[in-house]
Amino acid sequence: MKFRELSIGGAWEVTPQQHGDPRGLFMEWYRFDHLAAAVGHPLRMAQANLSVSAKDVVRGIHFADVPPGQAKYVTCVRGAVLDVVVDLRVGSPTFGRSEFVRLDDVDRRAVYISEGLGHGFCALTDDATLSYVCSETYNPTGEHAVHPLDPDLAIDWPTGTPQLSDRDAAAPTLAEARERGLLPDYQACLRYRQALIDS
Repeated sequence: MKFRELSIGGAWEVTPQQHGDPRGLFMEWYRFDHLAAAVGHPLRMAQANLSVSAKDVVRGIHFADVPPGQAKYVTCVRGAVLDVVVDLRVGSPTFGRSEFVRLDDVDRRAVYISEGLGHGFCALTDDATLSYVCSETYNPTGEHAVHPLDPDLAIDWPTGTPQLSDRDAAAPTLAEARERGLLPDYQACLRYRQALIDS
């Protein structure tokens, strides 16, 4: 299992080692000890989700209040998606920047997204299926979204016909979310991460 930190601090691409023979294959898609060694603390697994999307569906950009935030460990078990991490932490040196990782059922990579970062994806195939674990359970009053097609984010989605949920289509732009005080504070995120490391 190989970990590569992305250009946005707090996000990692994870490449598993696959063991295959004529019968099929086996791999470890998650190891708490390897992830903890890479990110500095264990991932508290509070909830596991499965998401199935038709081709051209765009989901995101979703994030949660920090503290406690919601870290995610995401992999694609069927089909393919372009996974997007967005730095929404006000005061971060990479604020507003996006990074992309293709997740699919061939290389079987995963992405770890720490608290305070935004997450979204575009389904590149029909029945694109994401499996992911979260550090906190769903909290409707503490979870938010930024419009995925916001020109200020300048995300080059790989579709000319993005399909959005009603929630995502009504989400504020990055500037509007900042004006409303919805975005996480970078220093608060760093303090929260340090508390996880120290605990």
